Amino acid sequence: MLSKALLRLGASAARHPWRVIAAWLVAATLAVLAAVAFGGRNADSMTAPGLDSQRAAELIERAGTGQEGMTAQVVVTPLDGAATFFGHDSARTALTRLQTEVGRLPHVLGTSDPAGALDAAGDAAVRGGLVSADGRIAVVRVQYPDQSRLSAEDLHALVDLGDRLRAELPLRIEMGGHLFYAFSDPDNGTSELIGLLAAAAILFLAFGSLVAAALPIGMAVFGLTVGVATMTVLAGVMEVPTFAPILGSMVGLGVGIDYALFVLARHREYLARGLGPHEAAGRAVATAGRPVVFAGGTVVVSILGLAVANVPFMTVGGVAVSIVVLTMVLASVTLLPAFLGAAGPRLGRAGRLGRALRAGRLGRALRTGRLGRRRGAAPGTVPAAGWRRRIGHVSRHPVPYAVGAAGLLLTATLPLLGLRVGLPDDGSLPRSRTERRAYDLVAEGFGPGTNGPLVIAADPAGDPGVLDRLVATVAADPGIASLAPTHVDRATGIAILVVFPTTSPQDKATADTIARLRTDVLPTAVGHGPARAHVGGAAASLSDVGRRTSQRLPAFVAAVLAMSFLLLMLVFRSVVVPLKAVLLNLLSIGAAYGVMVAVFQWGWGGALIGLEATVPIVSFIPMFLFAILFGLSMDYEVFLLSRVREEYLRTGDNGTAIVEGVSGTARIITSAALIMVAVFLSFAVADDPSTKMFGLGLATAIFIDATVVRMVLVPATMTLLGRTNWWLPKWLDRMLPRGPVGTDAESTGEDPRPRPADR
Repeated sequence: MLSKALLRLGASAARHPWRVIAAWLVAATLAVLAAVAFGGRNADSMTAPGLDSQRAAELIERAGTGQEGMTAQVVVTPLDGAATFFGHDSARTALTRLQTEVGRLPHVLGTSDPAGALDAAGDAAVRGGLVSADGRIAVVRVQYPDQSRLSAEDLHALVDLGDRLRAELPLRIEMGGHLFYAFSDPDNGTSELIGLLAAAAILFLAFGSLVAAALPIGMAVFGLTVGVATMTVLAGVMEVPTFAPILGSMVGLGVGIDYALFVLARHREYLARGLGPHEAAGRAVATAGRPVVFAGGTVVVSILGLAVANVPFMTVGGVAVSIVVLTMVLASVTLLPAFLGAAGPRLGRAGRLGRALRAGRLGRALRTGRLGRRRGAAPGTVPAAGWRRRIGHVSRHPVPYAVGAAGLLLTATLPLLGLRVGLPDDGSLPRSRTERRAYDLVAEGFGPGTNGPLVIAADPAGDPGVLDRLVATVAADPGIASLAPTHVDRATGIAILVVFPTTSPQDKATADTIARLRTDVLPTAVGHGPARAHVGGAAASLSDVGRRTSQRLPAFVAAVLAMSFLLLMLVFRSVVVPLKAVLLNLLSIGAAYGVMVAVFQWGWGGALIGLEATVPIVSFIPMFLFAILFGLSMDYEVFLLSRVREEYLRTGDNGTAIVEGVSGTARIITSAALIMVAVFLSFAVADDPSTKMFGLGLATAIFIDATVVRMVLVPATMTLLGRTNWWLPKWLDRMLPRGPVGTDAESTGEDPRPRPADR
């Protein structure tokens, strides 16, 4: 039985703490060494089988034009406001030198030649999109090989060159492009550090002990080190997307500290009952560890369900994040009890600083139940009086609370009706970033569509007139501003046509232009013969991925809901409880989506997280968020309902079980939610808009789930349903195996009747 195995595992780890800690140290060291020796670089392949953009990418690769590699762009304008590249020799000389030095950088395959075009004829430079019509802005496009052959050193070399030339040339120099997106890390671990510090502060306030606060942090750091290093090793054998380490750190820190908090709270409860540290640790792992294993497994299964989208980078990203979550679960049932055993009985009492805080105003809040326990009560032995009063009030007035809370969440969900997926570009970055300044210069000089060119790959298949018709029909489309000269590969005959839309990459009109090119323009040009043409490029790829994830999202949601319903039915021996849980989780996730739309698309409160322009929601984020959030919400669901069911089996009274179970877990759930929210919000202030979306979406959903849902809707709806909560047809009860979550008595063999301290 799982509970007995966890009991033995936790007790053994507590009795031999230094062996377990040493084993984890060895594991962390080996993981880091393996990452250094065998790890790969993260890469973004925003394509999927069967998409039109993927077919374009395959033609581009066959043509060998180098278009399939990484790119960067250096955007320059004279510091002298009256100078232009047309009539000022000093500006043109400076441009020539910059272009030459950029071309000498390691791994640079070549650059565009605005200086040469200016020497030939100013009109040629303008027609080629290398110099703006007023002569004030020039663009040097830099071609690199594919991402697997590059590293952050290539980005550093380009940035260092720019810093040096700014001091030597009479030019304003800004840079951007795919190279920055792939290798820049402006956060430098700041978000993780802020999240850890916030979590430490919340843990100290919850437990009043520096030792108790340090143990979950230490466990999370160990687990994150092993998990992220393993993710790096995985990147050596497959393309792990660049967002995976960030998302893995975000989710790993949140769930790791949460899981440790659940186990630590039970451990302190058992210490207060008079058990020794080793036995208390074993029982804590046997009781709180079971929901941790179940909840962690649910998170992993939900994330792995992303494979249903048939988008490889999402599937691999899900696998990478799942590795971190599994590592945190393993650390919670092995490393944490070792820490608990090493700490001994000190965890059962607050430290000096904790006692001093409790003596003041904060202490009174802690004693009255706002953050902690009642005066004179041992840690975790009784539900806080303040929480009991609040939950009792909800249970006595279930209808207004249920209607009010549901109405609030439904209102927050309404903006979801305006959800628009797309591609936030460098125009959404802060103006302090050179990528944003380069983006603005390009948009000013050449039009917004120049920042997101489309690449049309065509195979004429022996039809000599296809290319002329293709150029003519594409140029005539109202969504196309200009075309670069067509490149034809002599060996394959494949033609590559780079076109610039009239609108920016994140504009909905750009997606409409892509759709029109595919359905009307290209079929007209190639006709019914063997020739074929496809639209690729970053904007087209993200548009295609967004369309596919939108199409697959209903099936994915249905699969996750069905899985969660079946698992919860198995665990809690009820049909009503899992159905209610599924519906309430949908409400909290829908509200989080609504908040994201209001902030990122409508700009409400965007300045609070450093968002300087409205942006669409990144196409793959809604599905990713659903997988993660549904799994995380099960943490609190299992933890809370395990206590409610425990009380119900002990007393047989539904009302008492709700009040005692919810209030008995309220402090831990609230503290855990505060930790997760703090960790996630620390990522919401990052520069990258995708990271902001993950951070804000996760933080909002967890906050809503732990407050409005768990503390209001759950007790209100369970009160209204009464004994129906635990209804299960007898024929179904006989068919279902026993689940992994039960009462303390079922786990540890102790007397299920309440002890004097529990009354």
